Amino acid sequence: MNHIYFTTQQKGAGLAAEIAKGEGRSRVYVVAPTGTFEDDPNVTNRKFPGNPTRSYRSARPLRIVGELESWESLDPAFIEELRRRVDAGMGEIIN
Repeated sequence: MNHIYFTTQQKGAGLAAEIAKGEGRSRVYVVAPTGTFEDDPNVTNRKFPGNPTRSYRSARPLRIVGELESWESLDPAFIEELRRRVDAGMGEIIN
C-alpha cells in the first residue's frame, strides 16, 4: 500500500480501530496531515456519493497530536461480522 488512511469522524475512526487486525486494545489517534491528501476512493463516489464519511488518504506521513481515549462503540455482533469480512479479504482496495 502506498497510502495512509484517516477520517475526521470519531465514530468512523473508532469502528476502523475495532475491526483492525492485531492484538491489544483498539486505539484511535488524533492526527494532522504533513502533506497533501485526497478523498479515499475506496468509499467516496464508489460506495457513498461525495464524501459523507469524511474519509481521506495521503501518501505523506500523519503527525500524531493526541489519542482519543473513548468513542461510541457499535454492537459487538456487528463488529465481529465486519472482522470476518476483513479476514475473508472481501473488497478490492484502490491504491
